[in-house]
Amino acid sequence: MRRAEIITAVLMAGLSIYLMVKSAELPIGWIPGEGPGGGFWPFWLAAIMLLSIIWVMVNWFRRTSPPSKSEDPYLDSYAMKMFLLVGGGITGMIALVDIIGMHLAAAVFLIYYIRFLGGHSWKVTLSVAMPTPVVTFLFFDIALRKFLPTGFMDPLYIPLYDFFL
Repeated sequence: MRRAEIITAVLMAGLSIYLMVKSAELPIGWIPGEGPGGGFWPFWLAAIMLLSIIWVMVNWFRRTSPPSKSEDPYLDSYAMKMFLLVGGGITGMIALVDIIGMHLAAAVFLIYYIRFLGGHSWKVTLSVAMPTPVVTFLFFDIALRKFLPTGFMDPLYIPLYDFFL
């Protein structure tokens, strides 16, 4: 587990730096009258991720985290099963984005994750999954004016854009 922690941290640090460099090709500041530049969110999220990874590395060198002290295997059979189930769900969500759009794909993923993997009630599941498309639409498409993919649902969004924008 110890070796896996530092290998993962190094790979994630490299990914963070790459994302920061690529994001900086677009404006990463606030554009008056438009909102955040195209690279704003990716850049700053990658920067926060890099800071978190540096903290993981510090804890690894100091051997203060449980994984940094452990010699156990990185994934047991249950962890591998969950990795495949969650990874499969995310892959399914990504595949659905072009078909039903990001807003609805996120709701479908949440239903799968909360109800079927998490075993929570339908009340809990729907109370999280149902508002997700509305909140993501209002936040990204309306407030930030960063339009997420809508898939074949695009004609349904046109009246909403006319109303809000």
